Amino acid sequence: MGLFDAFKKGLNKTRGKIAAGLRAVLPFGRKIDEDLLDELNDAMVKADMGPRAVAGLLDEVRDAWKAGKIGEAQEVLPFLSDRIASTWSESDRALRRAASPPTVIFVVGINGSGKTTSVAKLTHYLKKQGQSVLMGACDTFRAAAIEQLGIWADRAGVGIVKHQPGSDPAAVAFDACEAAIARKVDVLVIDTAGRLHTQDHLMRELGKIRRVVQKRIPDAPHEVLLVLDATIGQNAINQARVFSEVTQVTGLILAKLDGSAKGGIVVGIRDQLDIPVKFVGLGETLDDLEPFDPDTFTRALFAEN
Repeated sequence: MGLFDAFKKGLNKTRGKIAAGLRAVLPFGRKIDEDLLDELNDAMVKADMGPRAVAGLLDEVRDAWKAGKIGEAQEVLPFLSDRIASTWSESDRALRRAASPPTVIFVVGINGSGKTTSVAKLTHYLKKQGQSVLMGACDTFRAAAIEQLGIWADRAGVGIVKHQPGSDPAAVAFDACEAAIARKVDVLVIDTAGRLHTQDHLMRELGKIRRVVQKRIPDAPHEVLLVLDATIGQNAINQARVFSEVTQVTGLILAKLDGSAKGGIVVGIRDQLDIPVKFVGLGETLDDLEPFDPDTFTRALFAEN
């Protein structure tokens, strides 16, 4: 399956909501006017794109219409697709790498966001790219997380460093760094505890893990990827803001996109947060994690069934 087909399949629920809503106000041959723009505004807000992002995009549609660049309804979706895709640069979507291995990636997010599964998918993706990968199971507060990550590590065929449930997460992180260096792996992916943004003590634990890792690998972590649940729509943006206040989030993994009708949140994220979406989860298997490609995403988002 090609990338476009993967996105189109994964965005099926979102596309049913967004594309259908937009096409209803953009029938072929209808002339663009202020009434159409008002209807388009309502349809885009309902698609979870976020009011500020919608206002900006509509200003661009209006300017293009008044400049004579577009004049009929069927020209609006291709215009929107191009404008949305152009807001992401390729450089800010690439994974940051260490000058010399190992590259260290922290994965953060609240319980239930799809974090641990995303760790497994990410390690599998990196392995497919020819990288040697090691997992660090630092979500020690939840015994099931260690067991779950161990199962995923076996399926992905990668090594894992883990301690007993309730162990000091920073100690696990240190041992994972030691193992990554000794085994000369390319990438160390560290799963952190599922931190609720109201739990200050758990947020402080992130800082402790960072300090311990930096003692062994001074320029680490090279990425801090926040996993967001696409099914919660605009609330995901609020989570991202809080995490950004307590840790240096460098990129987003948008999980459960296939199970959501709120994929328009990707547009709102780009408008409201200075954090790039780097990966999207489009299914439940190890292979269902794709690097975020904005052009493919927007074409699939607006595609007809």
